[in-house]
Amino acid sequence: MKAWEGTFTMPLKGRSQKPRVEGFTMVIDKGLGLRATKDLLEMAAEWIDDIKLTFGTSAFYSEEILKRKIDLIRNAGVEVMPGGTFLEVAIWQGVYDGFLRRAKDLGFTMIEVSDGTIQMDAQTRARAIGKALDAGFRVISEVGKKDPAEKVPLAQLHEQIAADLANGAFKVIVEAREAGKGVGIYDEEGRIKEEEVEAIVSGVADPNCLLWEAPLKSQQQQLILRFGPNVNLGNIPPEDVLALEALRQGLRGDTLKQAYWESQR
Repeated sequence: MKAWEGTFTMPLKGRSQKPRVEGFTMVIDKGLGLRATKDLLEMAAEWIDDIKLTFGTSAFYSEEILKRKIDLIRNAGVEVMPGGTFLEVAIWQGVYDGFLRRAKDLGFTMIEVSDGTIQMDAQTRARAIGKALDAGFRVISEVGKKDPAEKVPLAQLHEQIAADLANGAFKVIVEAREAGKGVGIYDEEGRIKEEEVEAIVSGVADPNCLLWEAPLKSQQQQLILRFGPNVNLGNIPPEDVLALEALRQGLRGDTLKQAYWESQR
């Protein structure tokens, strides 16, 4: 039972419950220790759908610590995956099959297929998704480049999103890096470029297939106001999970304001 249960109802209605197909929250983990991971899960596992051990950080864990950490995450009902950059190294070095086998042995449940840094043709990308699915992983893909000078043309972005979904990806991440500035839908200050968002959405059948990387509160807020409480959001810092959930359910000023004024109509 929640501490305030029965006292009031959430101002923003309709928040999805686990297992979620919308309203996905992906947390970015840059190296939390076991105790910090346990604390995070005790406080917020209900609102976390996936924890990404980002970049190649899991390469620096001992096998024992990594398996213990993954067990903690899975036992809390949360999915866990290595970062897409790690996969890109495996593809580049020609060891992808071994990468998948090792990821399965270690206990990972999801794989992120991306080409944010390397070049990957459509056939290689499709095979990467297919092999991960065949190995028993849930797949999230990612579109866009980490270097803003390598911006992917909109038509190609739409083609990649459609192809990844057709090949079995669960969601498609829109690249914004861990900083959320100067890449993808964000300008150098981290402000959302609304025209970029609308251009991307215009080319997909269902915006719910997209997962927006949104590490900053202002970004999370604007995307919730645009798409509703069940927008899919990623690269959420561990310490911000409950603050994000408060935004999703109208327990912070700006989303409360929306809920309040809508109730007055």
